Amino acid sequence: MTPGPRIPEVTGDLGDGTYRNPVLAADWSDPDVVRVGGDFYLTASSFGRAPGLPLLHSRDLVNWTLAGHALERLVPEGAFTGPRHDRGVWAPSLRHHDGRFWIFWGDPDHGVFQINAPSVEGPWSEPHLVKEGLGLIDACPLWDEETGEAYLVHGWAKSRAGFNNRLTGHRMRPDGTGVHGEGRTLVDADLIPGWFTLEGPKLYRHEGRFWILAPAGGVATGWQGAFRADSFFGPYEERIVLSQGDTDVNGPHQGGWVRTGAGEDWFLHFQQTGAHGRLVHLQPMRWDADGWPVLGDDGSPVRVHRKPALPPAPVSRPAVDDAFPGGAFGPQWQWTANPRADWVRSHGGKGLRLACVRTGRAGDLRSVPHVLTQRLPAGARTVEVRLRLESDAPGARAGLVVLGDAYAWIGLERGEDGGVLLVHRFAPGNADRERDAARARPAGAGEVLLRIEVTADARCRFSYDAGAGPVRLGPEFAATPWRWVGALLGLFAAAPEGEGHAGTGVFDDFRTTAATP
Repeated sequence: MTPGPRIPEVTGDLGDGTYRNPVLAADWSDPDVVRVGGDFYLTASSFGRAPGLPLLHSRDLVNWTLAGHALERLVPEGAFTGPRHDRGVWAPSLRHHDGRFWIFWGDPDHGVFQINAPSVEGPWSEPHLVKEGLGLIDACPLWDEETGEAYLVHGWAKSRAGFNNRLTGHRMRPDGTGVHGEGRTLVDADLIPGWFTLEGPKLYRHEGRFWILAPAGGVATGWQGAFRADSFFGPYEERIVLSQGDTDVNGPHQGGWVRTGAGEDWFLHFQQTGAHGRLVHLQPMRWDADGWPVLGDDGSPVRVHRKPALPPAPVSRPAVDDAFPGGAFGPQWQWTANPRADWVRSHGGKGLRLACVRTGRAGDLRSVPHVLTQRLPAGARTVEVRLRLESDAPGARAGLVVLGDAYAWIGLERGEDGGVLLVHRFAPGNADRERDAARARPAGAGEVLLRIEVTADARCRFSYDAGAGPVRLGPEFAATPWRWVGALLGLFAAAPEGEGHAGTGVFDDFRTTAATP
């Protein structure tokens, strides 16, 4: 396994008036941010997982909590009945206009969508298709308060459109329901020496000019660019405003600019890190004598910096642990496709009851929609969950999985002889079915504590405790990302095809413990 970029074990608020990047040490890909009063809100790509469009809240740009999701189900619904890990919601933009929150995003297979709501808590409108077409991605609106005009900019996915490396602009209806005409090319980066894979535009007005902040050069190796023009349709001049330089923060780009109530400027962007996905960094931002933005430390990313000059906020991070109170799961969890209501068994007791969904694809968890997932946090840590298998159906199983292009899981399975097996299985990235890594038949395996020890470079060691102490099971597994998504932690229950209800997997006390630095 090729080592990924180094990620500090201690990140976020350091408690002494400074912070260490990343401020969000998990896969919050393609972040965008907006300020409303004294509150900051952030959304990120959710691709093919549901619910989509996460909504994070902060008072100081360093400490964040997950408030929920804006998109209940992916649309068009028929396209997301099964996993489509690299499709769906790409690089959304979050704005506040006319007393409402707006989120625009591009789905490369369908077009540009938007939803809006009077508050982050909702209710959010049904998704509206603003512009139909293949390859339209990374959409961002702008309402020009000076003229009353509205605009939209987006990038292109070469896999669908046949080209990329350019940004297209449109005049937009002020109500955000559509665009006027076919649009015009604002920036063709094929004409800029050395520039490639220009994407992820964010559109702003500042000091009388139109600004587009957009990354180029690829997610792992690229840079953040700035473009400015006196007119929306250009011509635009460009400058690189953030690049790796002599730091260990590779490919620093794709994010959003926000100004605090005190007038400070900050920029949130991601860093591609392999199995842990795209981690979010916070950079100071200022304007030079020529009116160009300067990000980080004169154009290089900072690791440690003073916090924004904002009122103190409690140290917080998006939730990972879950006690499943009342049998419900928290907002950190997402399904790998649009869910069905019968996947979770309602009850008033303790623990999350997942139905052992009957399927002919139980041997490849990448292809089933009923895996409940959350982001794999960066850093060395131990992941644990209690599991009880309440099923008499032969082949019924439930477990804890590290899910990516390759995956591995540990859990319980009902054997053909009626006994319960402790199993560890894995699937390489080039295989269409999983294989046994190890299995055991421990006494009292009706309920077990499942454990995965994850190293800082995302190597995973699986073990269980059936009451007699921890037992290591199977070899080490190196977590892998998907095409655009970091590895996921997941819970699942499944059974072979057949008739009748196949029982449930009951999960309790999901928790993670960070290793001591």
